[in-house]
Amino acid sequence: MYDIIIIGSGPAGLTAAIYASRARLRTLVLERDTMGAGQIAVTEQVDNYPGLLHIGGYELGEKFREHAESLGASICENDVERLTKQDGVFQIALADGTTVSAKSVIYAAGTSYRKLDVPGAELPGVSYCATCDGAFYQGKTVAVIGGGDTALGDALYLARMAKTVYLVHRRDAFRANAALQESVKQTENIVLVTNAVPTAVVGEKRVSVLQIDHSGQPEELTLDGVFVAIGSVPNTEPLRGLADLDAHGYVKAGEDGITSLDGLFAAGDVRTKLLRQVVTAAADGANCVASAEQYLLQNEKRW
Repeated sequence: MYDIIIIGSGPAGLTAAIYASRARLRTLVLERDTMGAGQIAVTEQVDNYPGLLHIGGYELGEKFREHAESLGASICENDVERLTKQDGVFQIALADGTTVSAKSVIYAAGTSYRKLDVPGAELPGVSYCATCDGAFYQGKTVAVIGGGDTALGDALYLARMAKTVYLVHRRDAFRANAALQESVKQTENIVLVTNAVPTAVVGEKRVSVLQIDHSGQPEELTLDGVFVAIGSVPNTEPLRGLADLDAHGYVKAGEDGITSLDGLFAAGDVRTKLLRQVVTAAADGANCVASAEQYLLQNEKRW
């Protein structure tokens, strides 16, 4: 039986693995993606992680993983199907049919892309990862849907290769940080389409038109691809019925990571918090291990 099982190997999970390894706790990290490092792996560039200016997201994720493994962290590539707790012990059923047990769990499974819910959204040419698929649109016309940091970052990335990038946002003002907004405004081939809501994606075998409601009027954008960046959904399905979640599905937990279920701690983007960034995820991972250590010490006679 493990002292701690960490579910998720993004910045929160890997930082937790680093701290748990240094604390000499018997720890296992569960990750569903091969050599995964969380969503940061598909981020083109990270400019706000202290001390590592202009580092690629994939490279930063690899550094987190290498650090954890260098300290002896054990990482298992498997998907969690069910999480239960009985007699003070957590049982985690995995996709391969095996079960692992632990005295405590740090849940750091992150979030998934929120899907575009309009007719035609499943057509080839609709993407949720600009850095993954952007290279296919050299000299072509694309649209980015969204108004946050990810959407504007995607638009800037795509503008370097696409002929035209429509940036479609449902409001008249963007949520992204001021630096990104200024860069977008200064990029000639990014066309702002505000007060616009997608209504359908149209095409024979792949995307050819994005239909929108633009300030109350129907409009069509002829293009080759659509990139969706409209937020995320927390990967907390295994916790339903176990721990308190908010109305959006995020785990209710403070900076100490403590949840409503004893021995379960939440770290990173899955927990209720104001700012979801790499630096706050890493802090969550460290705090959760500190909380888990206290829990293990207080309950050491239970096992």
